[in-house]
Amino acid sequence: MQAQYLDRFEGLPESPFARLRALLDGVEPGLAPGDAPINLSLGEPRHPQPSFVMKAITEAAAGFGKYPPALGTPDFRAACAGWLERRYGLAGAIDADAMILPANGTREALFAIAQVVAPRHDGTRPLILLPNPFYQCYAAAALGAGAEPVYLNATAATRHLPDLDALTEETLARACAIYICSPANPQGAAADDAYWVKLITLARAHGITIVADECYADIYTATPPTGILEAAHRAGLGFDGIITFHSLSKRNNLPGLRSGFSAGDPAITSAYGQFRNLAAPQVPLPVMAASIAAWNDDDDAAKNRALYNAKFDTAARILGNRFAFARPDGGFFLWLDMSEAGGGEQAALTLWREAGIRVLPGGYLSRDTAEGNPGTDYIRVALVGDEEETARALTRMTEIF
Repeated sequence: MQAQYLDRFEGLPESPFARLRALLDGVEPGLAPGDAPINLSLGEPRHPQPSFVMKAITEAAAGFGKYPPALGTPDFRAACAGWLERRYGLAGAIDADAMILPANGTREALFAIAQVVAPRHDGTRPLILLPNPFYQCYAAAALGAGAEPVYLNATAATRHLPDLDALTEETLARACAIYICSPANPQGAAADDAYWVKLITLARAHGITIVADECYADIYTATPPTGILEAAHRAGLGFDGIITFHSLSKRNNLPGLRSGFSAGDPAITSAYGQFRNLAAPQVPLPVMAASIAAWNDDDDAAKNRALYNAKFDTAARILGNRFAFARPDGGFFLWLDMSEAGGGEQAALTLWREAGIRVLPGGYLSRDTAEGNPGTDYIRVALVGDEEETARALTRMTEIF
């Protein structure tokens, strides 16, 4: 009998970047002499890394010779708690030892949490609710936990967040968890107090755990986006049934550091900590030392945010109201409607063939549903390069379409 290695993962999405490579494979980029391709498909920050990170790693380098504590050091948890309190006005509300755990990058943590919150006690396959479009790790998390992913379309009509009113009682009765990204990847929409409170109230009424991915929390264009813990605390709701994830990858341009943390309900954190203590990758001590320096510093995040906002200013000047451009609440992506250019996939192919500009078709980040695929008409453009590159790419886009 032949082994079925991915049997549990039937329905796993193909990597968006593998699909993009297949789309563009063999297509020569249209470049003027001396020009190089411009890659705006990958959300990999390219701004300068803070100098204090390497200093902290160097000073703590002896820690690479030790096994790190799976639950993090007290100083690491305290730094994360301190940032939460400053960023969200949560002074005195965060118990660092009971509510915070380190993560070896939030991708693995967002996958692992589903193992903890997906029950198997009654024999019915549980549902995990996901935004659509979405960070593809969420689907892997649901399938890996033996749950069925349910995709909730997040469109312009729903302010690019899942429509909670559209959830049926049947769906809510089977759901064990809901993943929410705010500010959203790719659309950049942020949940406000009213949305968070509505979600918390609905989830608690049906025993649903909220998994909030807030990795873009410090990259915003105007008002700091409300966090789920902030909204819950302000409404006097407490943190039961809530766990949120934060990362240094975007905030401090450190995607290779692989450092983040989770925070929330002490009961979830306790169960999650037991799981992580046995099965999850630990964060090395020098990485925790660098992370402490980063979470204790807000100036670098502010400088980073200013660089992105300058590029959004450039985008607004060049694009105007074309492609349904709108400045997002947060994140560093443009979510552009290319329906008049043949849709997202055709637009991505055209941009590569005619200008050597690499963008990601929105349909590669979303799934087909009965109401259609909410990403089909869009492209995601990552504003990760410098301002000159951004201006050059967007200007060329307006010339082509």
